[in-house]
Amino acid sequence: MRLPDLNDLIQDLQLAKQMAIESNNPNALIMATISQAKLLGLDKPQIKDVNADAVQTISDLMNELADDETLRPQLSARIEYAKDDY
Repeated sequence: MRLPDLNDLIQDLQLAKQMAIESNNPNALIMATISQAKLLGLDKPQIKDVNADAVQTISDLMNELADDETLRPQLSARIEYAKDDY
């Protein structure tokens, strides 16, 4: 006996949906539809990275911060503090 694959499960749920429609059972129809969505991964929110093109490497970011005149005194102080601690 083989385990059912995704296609088998989707077909079984489709049959369950059809049976729910024929027997006028909305709860069963909803549960079968939700089960299909879960199997297909449609129940999870889709996260889209809107700044994917703006990604910087840590080295680039550190260089940019080091070149910023307003941040330089703060960075220097933190670097000295870190050197003293370690």
